[in-house]
Amino acid sequence: MNRRKISLRTISTRHLIAWIAVIIAVAVGGTAIALAATGNGPVPPPKPLATAAHDALAAPVPEGVTARVSFTNHLISSSSIEGSDPILSGATGRLWLAPGQVRLELQSDRGDAQLVAGGKSFWVYDPRSNTVYRGALPEEWSTQPWQKDQKDIPSLDQVKSFISRLMEHTSVSGAAPTDVAGRPTYTVRVSPKRNAGLIGAGELAWDAANGVPLRIGVYAKGASSPVLALSVTHVSFGPVPSSNFDVSPPPDAKVVEVDTPGGQKQDKSSGEHAPVTGVDAVGKAVSFTLSAPDTLAGMQRTEVRLVNTGKGNAALVTYGQGPGGIAVFEQASDPNHPIPSPQGEGDHHGGVDLPTVSIDGVQAQELATPLGTGLRFERAGVAYVVVGSVAPATAEAAARGL
Repeated sequence: MNRRKISLRTISTRHLIAWIAVIIAVAVGGTAIALAATGNGPVPPPKPLATAAHDALAAPVPEGVTARVSFTNHLISSSSIEGSDPILSGATGRLWLAPGQVRLELQSDRGDAQLVAGGKSFWVYDPRSNTVYRGALPEEWSTQPWQKDQKDIPSLDQVKSFISRLMEHTSVSGAAPTDVAGRPTYTVRVSPKRNAGLIGAGELAWDAANGVPLRIGVYAKGASSPVLALSVTHVSFGPVPSSNFDVSPPPDAKVVEVDTPGGQKQDKSSGEHAPVTGVDAVGKAVSFTLSAPDTLAGMQRTEVRLVNTGKGNAALVTYGQGPGGIAVFEQASDPNHPIPSPQGEGDHHGGVDLPTVSIDGVQAQELATPLGTGLRFERAGVAYVVVGSVAPATAEAAARGL
């Protein structure tokens, strides 16, 4: 196999956004995920939200999960995607989960996309480019969330207190009795009250018998259907044979090593170091001229933090509060990974047509989705990424303010 090494900052826009969507969905679900319309199956008895949540946290964890899934991704318009792509355009597939192991398979006519994680590492295979991305997992992956210590299970009063604090910032529905894939579930919907940007709500349902999450969706503001979803058409609980995880990417696949924060490959012998923050301190630690104005797109600057990318120091500057804020990532331009020049009306990048906009005479790639906007451009030896759950006009205004 051909091998090369990258950090998360150099992975292509297409692969990064697509797999972040999948991985976030798996992480948020915890042990299993699904989104399916409520059918005519059995529903559990009504319970107060705090009681239903406490019972879920205290329920015994199943030995494993096997499910058939349908992945939906409406982050990027299908008209911008070249050909069939199980990650970007959605697909059906299968999911296996066991203690410390997960495998998600999305099927398409161009081959099966795979996400496999277990032990100390993970890999993701993209059939379109015949590329496998490998990385290290955090140390706690091997035990969480499969091991429960009774002393760590919150009491009912603690759950009530947490929900009360949550409701200070969000609108939280009750635990609605529902069913997902023939299983009795409780469903809750959470909507931010303020500073939510383009995010409308999140919806989660969990199995009433064992607490396993069985419904998750992320909704844009004003939308009635989710932007991201994993749908289960069948789910079963019990031991999962190890052979289901004994898979490998094609031997001729190109291999890309991904540096992941918190991965077990990191050298921790030097101990923890206090973060470097503030305009002056970060400005002195980077090799480029830091741009961190007091306000950006009408938002006040909240933090300036030094980030080590593995290839040098970079800066992360945030503006505003909550999901509706803006983050600016700045680093020295990398001549080995320049931003492609615009081609025609848009920039064809890894199977996705990204439009370009002018930022004070500099061409920038723009990715606008129902949940937010991202801009990437280079100027005077500095590469900028501007991202936030904001409309394109706001992101562009922020970029012009740098």
